[in-house]
Amino acid sequence: MTDDGHKARISEETFDDFLAEQGMLEEAEDVAIKRVLAWQIAEAMKEKGLTKTAMAALMHTDRRQLDRLLDPNNGSVTLSTLTRAAHAVGRTLRIDLA
Repeated sequence: MTDDGHKARISEETFDDFLAEQGMLEEAEDVAIKRVLAWQIAEAMKEKGLTKTAMAALMHTDRRQLDRLLDPNNGSVTLSTLTRAAHAVGRTLRIDLA
């Protein structure tokens, strides 16, 4: 009950529903995916003891491109770059459609 004696209405709407209604769901999912990928690559680099300079060399790129890849807010990363980063840390990039 609320302070005025009325029952509180509980919404069954999810946050995803709200974002979809606002036209923001796809963008939010894109940002979330990029942040997770950047974090996973950074963690794999730590596990392998790779510096940014060494990682960039393994990817055959420069530090600036690696910095863009590791920036969770930079969404302009190609699949080719993600694949090279995954291979550099001994992983594979998997993408599927759900």
